[in-house]
Amino acid sequence: MQTDIYGQQIYNEMELCLLYLQDPNRTIKRALVENDIKFDEVLELENAPELIQYNKLDMTIEQFDNNNQSNWLMPEQYKTMDIAQYILNQCQGEAELQRAGEELLLFQERDMFVLLRYLKYLVDTMRENNIVWGVGRGSSVASFVLFLLGIHRINSLYYDLSIDEFLK
Repeated sequence: MQTDIYGQQIYNEMELCLLYLQDPNRTIKRALVENDIKFDEVLELENAPELIQYNKLDMTIEQFDNNNQSNWLMPEQYKTMDIAQYILNQCQGEAELQRAGEELLLFQERDMFVLLRYLKYLVDTMRENNIVWGVGRGSSVASFVLFLLGIHRINSLYYDLSIDEFLK
């Protein structure tokens, strides 16, 4: 497997076959391929992944990131959810509402509500599939909003962690 400068994984025929055969639940939905592979025809598989021909892109990494950030792959219910209201509904008491409100304004200023929606989708998906993730590490634990979403288990309000630590 090759990885281009944008972090995209590009598979050849052999790698794709091995990857697909090692995935008993057929969770692979699409893959970038380096040449024209007729994967589903060769292996006659049901639910074969969508194969997308890799084309070298002519854009900066920043342009690539901006393009992808406007096209998050998540169910419609998460794309349209009022994430601010969801987070505020998780609060218990005035202090939590105040802290969550302050952080939500910072996320909104940085145009990061789509990221919060995706993180909610990610946490829900991990819980549905019994996937264990860490209790939290690094500066993310300073965010009370991320705690309310279930990204980590460190209550930054309880430990009096400043949101400025997260925003550094």
